[in-house]
Amino acid sequence: MDGLRLDGRVAVVTGGAGAIGAAIAADLAALGAHVVIADVDLPNAEKAAAGLPGARALPVDLAAPASVGAFGDAVGPVDILVHNAGVSIVEPFTESDPAHWDLMWQVNLRGPMLLTKLLLPGMTARGWGRLVFVSSDGARAGSGGEGAYAATKAGLFGLAKTLAREAARAHVTSNVVCPGPTDTPMLRRVSEAEPGLVDKIARGIPLRRLGTPADVAGLVAYLCTDRAAYITGQTLSVSGGVTMQ
Repeated sequence: MDGLRLDGRVAVVTGGAGAIGAAIAADLAALGAHVVIADVDLPNAEKAAAGLPGARALPVDLAAPASVGAFGDAVGPVDILVHNAGVSIVEPFTESDPAHWDLMWQVNLRGPMLLTKLLLPGMTARGWGRLVFVSSDGARAGSGGEGAYAATKAGLFGLAKTLAREAARAHVTSNVVCPGPTDTPMLRRVSEAEPGLVDKIARGIPLRRLGTPADVAGLVAYLCTDRAAYITGQTLSVSGGVTMQ
């Protein structure tokens, strides 16, 4: 089908060394994009990039404005910006550490704001661009133990919708993708402390399985194509039916 290729487009995926980020990077590369895997974990970012044609890795620490600025200087013109990186610290809100709030705010919301401010002007000047913010179904519906995480990820909704309005005339779209329960190494590590947790979560999902990184990546990649050029300002869940709107 026409409109599903990204040949020649430069795509940045933050948190690209992780499970979901690597799947997004792989799908974008398969559509012809030149992918830049941006991650604080440069060795694993380089490993992920090595397996993709035309991909490269660059370091960025979203909690450090100077690092974000250096990344912006190093990356060059960017057509697609996928904000996938995130930090989650699970703890009941009344027992949570404000220092943890600060870290999650810096990585989950301030970092995307800073990076978008650097790269969006180039997209608008060239008359084409895609912004995709990976948030969380926990930010849409709430999630026990993730009050600060949900708050910072929910901030992406307002940012994405505002940018959708401000950049529309330059043919830049801005959307949010919200993964639900997804089978990642992080979830498996958490489940080690609670045997049976993964099966319990899966039973509560209408489709009766956890999501996979590929489930999330497929939607992100589609939103970056010309077939999705008339979709902007939207928040879409990939949750197996946990969240329905």
